[in-house]
Amino acid sequence: MITNQTQPVRRCHVYSADPEQAADELYQQLWQPDCSLVLLFVAPDYQLDKLAPALARRFGDVPVVGCTTAGEISPDGYRCHSIVGASFAAPDFFSVIKRIDTLPDFDLSDALGTVMAARYALGQKCGFPLERRTFALLLVDGLSAREEQLAGRLARALGDIPICGGSAGDNMRFERTHVLVDGEFVSDSAVLVLVATRHPFEVFKSEHTVRSGERLVVTEADSERRLVTEINAEPAAAEYARMLGVSPEKLSPLSFAAHPLVLNVGGVPYVRSIQRINPDLSLSFFCAVDEGIVLSGTRAVDIVDNLANTFRELRGRLGQFQIVLGFDCILRTLPLMHSDAIARLSGLLAANAVVGFSTYGEQYQAMHVNQTFTGIAIGYGHGDD
Repeated sequence: MITNQTQPVRRCHVYSADPEQAADELYQQLWQPDCSLVLLFVAPDYQLDKLAPALARRFGDVPVVGCTTAGEISPDGYRCHSIVGASFAAPDFFSVIKRIDTLPDFDLSDALGTVMAARYALGQKCGFPLERRTFALLLVDGLSAREEQLAGRLARALGDIPICGGSAGDNMRFERTHVLVDGEFVSDSAVLVLVATRHPFEVFKSEHTVRSGERLVVTEADSERRLVTEINAEPAAAEYARMLGVSPEKLSPLSFAAHPLVLNVGGVPYVRSIQRINPDLSLSFFCAVDEGIVLSGTRAVDIVDNLANTFRELRGRLGQFQIVLGFDCILRTLPLMHSDAIARLSGLLAANAVVGFSTYGEQYQAMHVNQTFTGIAIGYGHGDD
C-alpha cells in the first residue's frame, strides 16, 4: 500500500493560525529524507512576516517556495484561511529555484540567462538526462500585471520544457499579493522552479467555456494597462452589455465571471476575463488585450464534467496520480458558491490528488489566461533512462 510516508511526494493541509504552530505542523507532515522541494500555498490572512522565518528555521537548506492565495485546494478539496503544501524528495525529484525581482525590466536576455543557469544547476544535481524529464513552475505576484511578458519570455527561453503556474491572490481584496522565496514573502516578484523527475508527468489546461455568439473587435485598447476602451468602435462596457442584453449599470463581478470573453489562437481557446467596469465605460481585464484582436462571447459547459473528462484523459496516459499541482482561477468558482456544483467540484479535486490554490490568473506555456484550470499531473511510473 502506498502511503504519504513511503512515497516521494507528500501532501498536507494545516489550519493553525499561529505561525510557529503552523510551521511545526507543516514540517511534521512534509519533511522527509532527501527532501528536495517544498511548495506552500498560504491564505493571505496569515502573519507572513512571522511565518516565513518560522518555516526557514524548520526546513533549513531545503528550498521552500509558494505564494498567497484566493483560496486553497487541499487534499480534501476547496478550503480557505489555511495552508496547503507538498514536498518532493530525491532521487525521484530534483529542483532548482530562480527568484525574479525586476519584473518590469525582465527581458528575453534575462529569461535566457535565468533558464540557462537553472538548467545547468539542475543537470549537475540529477543523474539522468533532462530532456522530456523536466517541467517548469511559475508563481507570480498576481497584481504585478507582468504575467504575459514573464510567461512569454520564459517559455521561449525554456524551449521544449513545458511551463505552467498561477498568479498569487489575496482573497479578492486586490491590495497586495506575495510570493514566498528565499525565506521571505515578497511582492513585485516571481519564482521559477525547474523540476526534473523520472516519473511521467503532463502539463495541461482545462476550461469550461466554449466560443458562442457574436464576435467582438477590440478597436481601442491599452495593453500595458490591460484596459479596453472601445469594442466595435463603441464604448467597451456598453458594447459588452449589449451582447449580454443588459444595460451597463447592470454589469457586476458575477456578470464578468459568468460571461467571459475568449480569444482563439490557432484553434485553441484562451479566456480573457473582465475585472471591472470603469466610470468612462472602459473595461479593465485580468489579462492583456491587444488592439485589433477579435474576441468571442462564450457559453459554459458543466464545469465538473469538463474537469472530470480532463482527469480521465490524463489518467489514461499517466496512470494513477501521485499528485496534481492545480492552479484554478477564482473566477471559475465565484458563480458556483451558492450551488451544489462547488461541492461536486471540490470532491473531484480531492479524488484526483490535487494540491494548489485559487488564483488571480494562470500561466500555461507562453500564455497568461483566466477562468482556466492549469496544472501538472504526475504519475507513478518510471521512464526509461
